[in-house]
Amino acid sequence: MGVVHAVLSAPAPSGGAAPVLLLLACAVTGLPGPGAGRRLRGLGPGRTRRARAPLPPVACGYVLVALAGAFLLGPAGAACATGAAWFGRRRWAARRRADRAVAAAGELADALARIADEIRTGAHPAAALAGCEHDGPLARSVLRPAAVAARIGERVPDALRRAASGPASRDVERIAAAWELADRHGAPLAGLLTHLLGDLRWRIAHGSRVRAQLAGPRATATVLTALPLAGAGLGQLMGIAPLTVLRTGWHGPALLVLGVLLTISGAAWSDRILRAAVPS
Repeated sequence: MGVVHAVLSAPAPSGGAAPVLLLLACAVTGLPGPGAGRRLRGLGPGRTRRARAPLPPVACGYVLVALAGAFLLGPAGAACATGAAWFGRRRWAARRRADRAVAAAGELADALARIADEIRTGAHPAAALAGCEHDGPLARSVLRPAAVAARIGERVPDALRRAASGPASRDVERIAAAWELADRHGAPLAGLLTHLLGDLRWRIAHGSRVRAQLAGPRATATVLTALPLAGAGLGQLMGIAPLTVLRTGWHGPALLVLGVLLTISGAAWSDRILRAAVPS
């Protein structure tokens, strides 16, 4: 305000310069201070800072494995350790999917037996489907949309096909085809579901027998896969220092990469052979 007072108390200049000087003094007085920009940004719509998502545990595990491989065998060891960890995780996920498929088939067989028995005793198919709340979680997730569709008058086969996902998708497609055949041509639904149940239980029992017979070859394949690692550890304990050979020069890392690739390829091929023997 001192600038404005000085301008007002100064002698009046000639012409129309006084209003201009007065406006200039007001502009100088109203100049924003150092923190004005921050205050103005606070008046506007706040910008949301994008929170950085933490690394998933899988990525952290890969980083730790790569660091351990680099500490033991250098850059080639880091690459090989990461590849081996990726293959091991993929193999473990495949086995989990197989176990989940077996569990889903068992739950679906129990649900089919219950639905067929209730329809055979005179219950309406919608009422039989409504009892899915007492089935297993995997069967319940598949049959619940069909129960809702039957209650509101929609087509049950369409609801079953929409819910056909995951390990039991092929069996759910067969149930939908049988239900559609009963709706379109009047075939007895209980008889169709009973035939499907017999086929499903036979495949479950046959798969269990085959997996039991393949336990020996599977264990042999696992031992053969672990033999190179065990041999390297035994050589290190005996003082031969194979780790030093594998991380020095150019031939050591090349042999390391080649050996890991051959080991992973052999394990993947044996898994494929054993998986093809089990009926799906």
